[in-house]
Amino acid sequence: MERKIKILYTIPNFDTAGSGKVLFDLANSLNRDMFDVEIACNNAQGSFFKEVEKLRFPIHIIATTVNLRPFISLPGRLYPFRDLIRSRNVDIVHSWNWSSDWTEVIASKLGGAKFVYTKKAMSWGNIHWKIKSYLSDFIVTINEEMRSYFPWKRMQKLIPIGIDINYYNCRSTVVKSHQCFKIITVANLVPVKGIEVLIKAIKILDNPKFQLEVLGDDRDSYANDLKELVVELDLTGQITFLGKHLDVRPFIENSDLYVIPTLNSGRKEGMPMALVEAMLMQLPVLGSNISGINFVLKDFQDLLFEASNAEELSSKILFYSQKSDYEREKLGYSLRKYCIENFSMDKFVKEHESLYLRLFGK
Repeated sequence: MERKIKILYTIPNFDTAGSGKVLFDLANSLNRDMFDVEIACNNAQGSFFKEVEKLRFPIHIIATTVNLRPFISLPGRLYPFRDLIRSRNVDIVHSWNWSSDWTEVIASKLGGAKFVYTKKAMSWGNIHWKIKSYLSDFIVTINEEMRSYFPWKRMQKLIPIGIDINYYNCRSTVVKSHQCFKIITVANLVPVKGIEVLIKAIKILDNPKFQLEVLGDDRDSYANDLKELVVELDLTGQITFLGKHLDVRPFIENSDLYVIPTLNSGRKEGMPMALVEAMLMQLPVLGSNISGINFVLKDFQDLLFEASNAEELSSKILFYSQKSDYEREKLGYSLRKYCIENFSMDKFVKEHESLYLRLFGK
């Protein structure tokens, strides 16, 4: 029997980004007759790491990237990761590191492995991204705009992130336990997410029936600024911060609208998975018209609003709140159907299996 192809997935952690769940599903779904999987990450932090451990793949807690400087000691600092690759007979290193760091590529090459990275964030332009991309054997992009970053790179492919369509199943028979119009947003609470735009839109609506739930780790300075804004705008009775939750489905089930108000600046959005999760659960959505979000909603232009424009967002919220239950259910059905056709985990896994076989010359 032919030897299986060994894939080593690398990711900084499983605590701060939604891509950890995507990597989890991908690793768990690969054909076990063709592929062996191992995982390397910097630490074991976060409650989701315990779920990763249940997969029973070998997990290595190791720094897969190192500081470039001082250059004189760089080779020696690459050796631990290089030696891991060699000792585990890794064929392909597939990195889910969001940054432009290219030390991981060098260590992988020294270890004798092919190197693939998934371009997750929209950051681009510095020399380090270009070095990392030039050295990589293959680049996976996750939205159409990213493809333009690599006009010279033949070994690249657009593979939109896949999601477990059964885990995020429609619950159309759920009876809402509220009489208000409940809006939800799920985000890693950092300034680029633009939650203040959504808060200001709620204020513009000037109607207590509009209630907002914000899911995400609310212990940092940006979250504190948002809470102060809620107090300042006298919206404490309408806006609730619920903290971070591993399973967001019960909150989506009990909502009427999902909003993702990311700003058109900084890292923006690669492919916002929380948005796709809401769509799969047949919840009507609104999103700012920026890269990543407009890729997911490219067939639903009416669901987009100008980034940072609280007035337009408030008008869109009001418009969809006035639709009948039947109209919102019909929209939710269309959103789920679209996601099943374009962002299913089965399609995502098959694309990656074909990629790995191609890199391994099969």
